[in-house]
Amino acid sequence: MKIIVSGSLAYDRIMDFPEHFSDHILPEKIHVLNVCFQVNGVTENYGGTAGNIAYALRLMGEAPVISAAIGHDHQRYFAWLDENSLSREGVRIVEQEFTAGAYITTDKADNQITGFNPGAMRHSSNLDFAALIPEQTLLIASPGNLDDMINYPRICKEKGIRYIFDPGQALPALQAGDLLEAITGSSLLIVNDYEMDLILNKTSLSREAILERAGATIVTLGAHGSLLYENNGEQRIPPFQARKVVDPTGCGDAYRGGLISGLMAGRGLRESAQLGSVCASFAVECYGTQVYRFTPDEFKQRLSNGGMIPA
Repeated sequence: MKIIVSGSLAYDRIMDFPEHFSDHILPEKIHVLNVCFQVNGVTENYGGTAGNIAYALRLMGEAPVISAAIGHDHQRYFAWLDENSLSREGVRIVEQEFTAGAYITTDKADNQITGFNPGAMRHSSNLDFAALIPEQTLLIASPGNLDDMINYPRICKEKGIRYIFDPGQALPALQAGDLLEAITGSSLLIVNDYEMDLILNKTSLSREAILERAGATIVTLGAHGSLLYENNGEQRIPPFQARKVVDPTGCGDAYRGGLISGLMAGRGLRESAQLGSVCASFAVECYGTQVYRFTPDEFKQRLSNGGMIPA
């Protein structure tokens, strides 16, 4: 079975400002704002939804294909993919653009100012659907190029390819009609609780009406686990205990990687969601996205030792 991970590839550049932003901003001059924050340095992480989900899948022993666009500054990211035995066959290089990049500055009080350049993400990944065998393919449409998020689910339905719809942070930019079309016919819709409320507000439909449009739905609840809706029933998936919570960034993508690996192994949605929860518990232990690691034995031990937080 081939796993196609459609989404984004990005560089996350994180900076620490050792003071408070508020000490350098005059409220009465906010209309002519002109400030400079001298930071203590910058760290660069490899991110983007497609990269993060594929990384988790690789840790789970899968060989996903990334479908995303990357810029002319792709060399470091490609070296990272090679180092982690992740294929580049579905990555499109857009020479006239930089790779998508998030520039995040955090002050002493954990306030953040972020600038995001979509760069190459403005361009389709140009996935070659003709080369895919429908009954042997699973695609996850995660946040990235908006046209891909709209068109790939439609093409999947036309060709009989199973797909997971994961709209995430792209929800504000998706029109209600496009959103409903992508949800309808998906084998799985996966969102967090805030995103589900956003879907309800945007579409003016009830939760029940949205749930009916997908084969199944998972709503993640952060530290409180997740909810699985299938066969007109609701099941709670408890979280697994991390040794220490350092940074929740990217844990949702880790969850998706663990979940999909379970589906690839023929497990049911509940058991697959538990694998996603375990994978996410490793991700929150590290600062950054594609930073955490675990061995198969470490994963099995956490899964089997009963280290779940009571629901």
